[in-house]
Amino acid sequence: MTCHSVANQTAHTPENPPSVKGYFHTATNTISYLVQDEASKHVAIIDPVLDYDAASGRTGTQAADTLLADIEKEKLTVDWILETHIHADHISAAHYLKTKHPGAKIAVSDRIAQVQSTFAPIFNFPYPFAPNGRQFDHLFSNAETFRIGTLHAKVIQTPGHTPACVSYQIGDALFVGDTLFMPDYGTARCDFPGGDADTLFTSIETLLRLPDETRVFLCHDYAPNGRSPAWETTIRKQKLENIHIAGKSREEFIALRTERDKKLSMPALILPSIQLNLRAGELPPPEKDGTAYLRIPLNRF
Repeated sequence: MTCHSVANQTAHTPENPPSVKGYFHTATNTISYLVQDEASKHVAIIDPVLDYDAASGRTGTQAADTLLADIEKEKLTVDWILETHIHADHISAAHYLKTKHPGAKIAVSDRIAQVQSTFAPIFNFPYPFAPNGRQFDHLFSNAETFRIGTLHAKVIQTPGHTPACVSYQIGDALFVGDTLFMPDYGTARCDFPGGDADTLFTSIETLLRLPDETRVFLCHDYAPNGRSPAWETTIRKQKLENIHIAGKSREEFIALRTERDKKLSMPALILPSIQLNLRAGELPPPEKDGTAYLRIPLNRF
């Protein structure tokens, strides 16, 4: 499992721009981020990945340790560990990272309880589980503001892929989770429980009203047509070039998205990912033999 790090080289706007460093996780095509306020050396971590080998059931921390090494090297202070949603394609390293930086707050949308209430019964957890978001340190409401050092940040709820998706606007940078992909790959699927193509279109409309020069950072890239992985674009490019959006009406988008979703397979790691990510990446409590177990519901998806 490989994790490549690439520093963002885009020219900054003069008004308090964050420094952004993306880490591409090859095994899951996920990009995690360090978002730094250079004035204070405070950072947020966005969508970190815990390594997982499905064949052996082993977890690993290689990807997360790459972030930690850079944090240590630069002597950074971690203010936040931010999740854009409950991921179905990788396990979150949020809990592991918090054990290394206990002063950081793990945060997600305040709509998380809706997702937890939907999925917790599917897994029939053998231990008490409260579907109220208490597994996270902070639950963000729509338009809520917060700081990373001296950086101003704002939460934009962007449901559609899931009911609890959020985007984070930090200076001139926007972190959109799965809502948008690179323009040549399109937009998020909407066929998970609680997903909705019409809602996603509304969320995308909200994002596209931001300034054209806004830097847009994505959670995944699947490198279509053999190109190299990429994860930064702009609002302008999304408007003009996104193959699911550009020139499409709401009705055309919903029809396109619905037809495409019918052909998609479930993510390879959906069963381990969701049941752990509902808990902010914390492993289940060990059973009597000292081992933690995942649950695999049969014939539910």
